[in-house]
Amino acid sequence: MRADEIRQLARRSRIGRGVSVLDLCCGVAGPGRLITAESGCRYLGLDYSASTVEIARALAGDLPCRFEQAHVPPLPDGRFEVVLLLEAMLAFPDKRVLVRNVARALEPGGRFAFTLEEGRPLTPRERARMPDADTVWLIESAELTAVLREVGLTVTWQEECSASHHATAVAMLQSLRADSAEIARQIGARALAELITAHQLWSEWLGGGRVRKFALVAEKR
Repeated sequence: MRADEIRQLARRSRIGRGVSVLDLCCGVAGPGRLITAESGCRYLGLDYSASTVEIARALAGDLPCRFEQAHVPPLPDGRFEVVLLLEAMLAFPDKRVLVRNVARALEPGGRFAFTLEEGRPLTPRERARMPDADTVWLIESAELTAVLREVGLTVTWQEECSASHHATAVAMLQSLRADSAEIARQIGARALAELITAHQLWSEWLGGGRVRKFALVAEKR
């Protein structure tokens, strides 16, 4: 996500000073650190990778961020005013279980702010082409909206950001190819080939409308 997209999502979900924020699958928490630094929120980031959590802690420095290693779902005990899920909805095959847990973790009036790769589920041929296809679970917008409604979450804002994410995918693909020799030296030729294939597919899908990218906020009734 671009910084302006992160800031807009934070504004739309009313993240501000003292607001309790739970960031699921935070990775090294670039968005989370930006939001915390600029808003003064109370931030907790969760990620399954212990090494990633350690990197996030080191990068946070003196920011008032907390990080924990955890598999999601389930979510930690307690209620939060905002739950974030950025660039990770795609990885959950069972969206119902995920959003049910999110709804439980939100206070009444709480907001679920997330990004969504929207489209029909991959065909068998597409799954065969996509590296790590077991982490690519598309869902159509109408189906997800119905799933959110089932657990008492109503979409209050959404914005399509397919064009900017297509541009990012294209730029990353170009960078991978330009620096292929050095990247292959560090991670191996096979891993590099998979990265290039994945970014090529995302470039095609976002550019051709096979997949659309959205930022959304859903509020707990």
